Amino acid sequence: MGEKVAAGVSDLADRQLYRRKLKQCLEALELMLGERRFARPQAVMGLEIELNLADEAGRPAMLNEQVLAAIASGDFQTELGQFNIEVNIAPHRLGGRVFEELREEIDIGLRYADRKAAEVGARIVTVGILPTLTSDDAVLDNMSHGDRYHLLNDRILAARGEDIALDIEGVERLRVSNVSIVAEAACTSMQLHLQVTPSRFASVWNAAQALVGPQLALGANSPFLFERELWRETRPILFEQACDTRPDELKVQGVRPITWFGERWIDSVMDLFEENVRYFPGLLTICDDEDPLKVLAAGGIPALREMRLHNGTIYRWNRPVYDVTDGVPHLRVENRALPAGPTVVDTLANAAFYYGLVRSLADQPRPVWNRLPFELAAENFHVAARWGLEAELWWPRAGRFGSRGPGVRAGGGVSRVPVRELVLEELLPLAYQGLDAWGVEPLDRDRYLGIVEQRCVRNANGASWQSAVFHDLRERTGLDRRSALVAMTGRYMELMRTGDPVHTWPVR
Repeated sequence: MGEKVAAGVSDLADRQLYRRKLKQCLEALELMLGERRFARPQAVMGLEIELNLADEAGRPAMLNEQVLAAIASGDFQTELGQFNIEVNIAPHRLGGRVFEELREEIDIGLRYADRKAAEVGARIVTVGILPTLTSDDAVLDNMSHGDRYHLLNDRILAARGEDIALDIEGVERLRVSNVSIVAEAACTSMQLHLQVTPSRFASVWNAAQALVGPQLALGANSPFLFERELWRETRPILFEQACDTRPDELKVQGVRPITWFGERWIDSVMDLFEENVRYFPGLLTICDDEDPLKVLAAGGIPALREMRLHNGTIYRWNRPVYDVTDGVPHLRVENRALPAGPTVVDTLANAAFYYGLVRSLADQPRPVWNRLPFELAAENFHVAARWGLEAELWWPRAGRFGSRGPGVRAGGGVSRVPVRELVLEELLPLAYQGLDAWGVEPLDRDRYLGIVEQRCVRNANGASWQSAVFHDLRERTGLDRRSALVAMTGRYMELMRTGDPVHTWPVR
């Protein structure tokens, strides 16, 4: 969805033509895979970080156009809500001091952006969901200007045929009716990209799907939505409900949602792109003039724009990406599960854990996806989002039982394990091995994976800190709910700017 879309209803192509173009794209992709047209193996990573805008008191600031004008950098761009922007980090080769290089680069860039934002009355906040955001803020008037956002909202509502409602039960329950997709703008995420060869794509994607539960439990940073305390990482359930194109009748019939974990392990990247066409009608049926098969026959590399645009309207937590750089096509796995923040070092600790672990899991001679049923990986994702560091997740560990005692085995050597125990005893050692395999310097490896370790040891991450401070303020000072959220967000912003990892932040 980063593609520019400038189209009104009258510009939308005939759906039949769009389907034909999608099928042509799939055929061209399959030919390219068979002919080995893709880039050679490169350990290249990339990051995108979505950011909130708030005033000095921590309340949402609808100023993204003014902020972007002040920053005046092509690395920063709009997002769905006027209280969001996004920064794109240039690709880096995985290895050496890459995480420390990224820390310096991102820290300098965000501090500069924050100074420029302050000139127009806003500050940048790296948090999954801004705790002070209310349902009155998530309205169409606060959607970013641009055809693609309004067109997407119109198409989702048209496909659904009725208003969108939220009903989320967590620590508290939130019910909101008649919301637009601007509610989804409450979510600010981090996307981790990894370039892979076609032969490695399936193993890397499967590994990313398997690890997404532990990944989300460790990085949870979105416990509040519209002034209610919900899941430790509320973004997944909010995405699922706010972007759902299905009325109740289609849900009962088993129609797949566009925000989708998936339903099986894969053997090829083609499995995912074929699922996109098989299961999901086009939301933005805009066609390009390119004939991908003719381009391919002439020795060129097709852009496959219809396939890429369609892929961008299906919200997988690990998304396949086809792209062309300097005339050479490549594939990427885009990991989309994590929230933003809290700090730059926390962000890079999350990245180090992901890149190290996905490498080790993809390289295992007996892969985890051959031992963990896919439906349990999907369950892990939602349980991790709901409970964060208190989650118990299914994992193939022979003879191991979760803390709730016998009776939790799923059979076949799969059992439920407290996530902090799982990370400390099994996943962190694998992440260390993976970073070594990438050639990351031990100094960087130890620093950033050490942050992950301390979150487990101290039982502390962004979500737990926000919740603890909120309840402490209410109980100790008697603040009402809204005032406590504002005060907590103000403290979050102060501590965020120190750059210290969130597990070191004091509650008082």
